[in-house]
Amino acid sequence: MIRVLLADDQLLVRAGFRALLDLQDDLTVVGEADDGEAALQLARELVPDVVLMDIRMPRMDGLEATRRIAEDPALSSVRVVVLTTFELDEYVFEALRSGAAGFLVKDTEPADLLRAIRVAVAGDALLSPGVTRRLIGEFAARSKAPEAAPEGRLPDVSMLTEREREVLALVGMGLSNEEIARRLVVSPLTAKTHVSRAMVKVGARDRAQLVVLAYESGLVRPGWLG
Repeated sequence: MIRVLLADDQLLVRAGFRALLDLQDDLTVVGEADDGEAALQLARELVPDVVLMDIRMPRMDGLEATRRIAEDPALSSVRVVVLTTFELDEYVFEALRSGAAGFLVKDTEPADLLRAIRVAVAGDALLSPGVTRRLIGEFAARSKAPEAAPEGRLPDVSMLTEREREVLALVGMGLSNEEIARRLVVSPLTAKTHVSRAMVKVGARDRAQLVVLAYESGLVRPGWLG
């Protein structure tokens, strides 16, 4: 059973999500929070598998709550899927840098929301359709770089093999394991193995963090790097 915590300041939104999740045999809602501080407290008390986190909430916003969950060793198993009405690339990038496993807009189809929860638990990255490639094609192409990562936060990619660095770059470009396999002319299982090894070596919580690392390490060459 996948245990889900709902964090949104709108009661009707939470009620809608709960109604949808309660219909699933493998999902259960274990708690609800109406602001970021409550979400963080409940995450520590309940240790859910997934937190559905709104961005704009009182007292503490969803990005800060996500960051604190990701930084807490006791919550290393918790995956955060950010939900918002604002499908803006700045939010996507900051959500992933904060430790979110995925990003969806609230008008996502119910089937996609359910898939997001299950995919996040599996450790894969989950973004709204097209967001990963837009993140690269639009946001990364801007002339101004995003705010630098805090000192010591960026993992060292020098420990990766040449093939693992190549795979990491392809992950950063938004390719799935199947697409990576076709690009490198290997089996999907081999591609998945390379991704998993890279994730372990750099200490990434999930595939979403690999996307961020690919940018910040320079393996993906966004516009501000020329």
